[in-house]
Amino acid sequence: MDTKQRILDEALTLFSEKGYANVFVADIAERVGIKAPSLYKHYKNKQAIFDAIILEMNRRFLEEAGNLQINGANAAEDAEIYKHISEEQLITLGNNLFLYFIHDDYTRRFRKMLTIEQFHDKKLAATYMKQYVDDPLSYQGMLFGLMVSSGILQTENVEIMTLHFYAPIYMLLTMCDREPKREEEALKTMEAHIRQFNKLYARGETSIQGNRKQSRRSTK
Repeated sequence: MDTKQRILDEALTLFSEKGYANVFVADIAERVGIKAPSLYKHYKNKQAIFDAIILEMNRRFLEEAGNLQINGANAAEDAEIYKHISEEQLITLGNNLFLYFIHDDYTRRFRKMLTIEQFHDKKLAATYMKQYVDDPLSYQGMLFGLMVSSGILQTENVEIMTLHFYAPIYMLLTMCDREPKREEEALKTMEAHIRQFNKLYARGETSIQGNRKQSRRSTK
């Protein structure tokens, strides 16, 4: 690990242990084993370090998404992928992404820091909302909207459907953050959630065709 990466890693550890406001550049430099002036050669201030941590965390997520054969950021590209996977494949994908978020040490430490600091710092509260509420809902809303347009999903309200999907996952994530021993329970709930979501929104051509046939029969 080069010096720039070590700075980010040690800074993230300190932020998650002490809180963002209680950590100074000198503390980070000391943890890395360099002098503060040397650290400034890589990052101009603490905010720059924080911004670089977010970029690194997002880079790591996109790398993991690629490993799972999805894009993770381009809803249109991922909509085409989701059109052609089975429910079992979707459950496996959902579980793998969930396990990444609760076990990837970098992501876990960042989430811990923001969870604590959101109540002390308005800017960090906004960052928390962007990372774990606004951005996921925006991406999944676009994804589901495209799938509704193509007939893979059916709903009269994409926004509510998106909340139905994401809110339980967010709840399970926070549950595991607080009680890691409940991971197995969370994964079982995740599977049941995905299956129920598919039943509610008629995911898959067979279900959609069945609904259309039933609708035609009811109008005769």
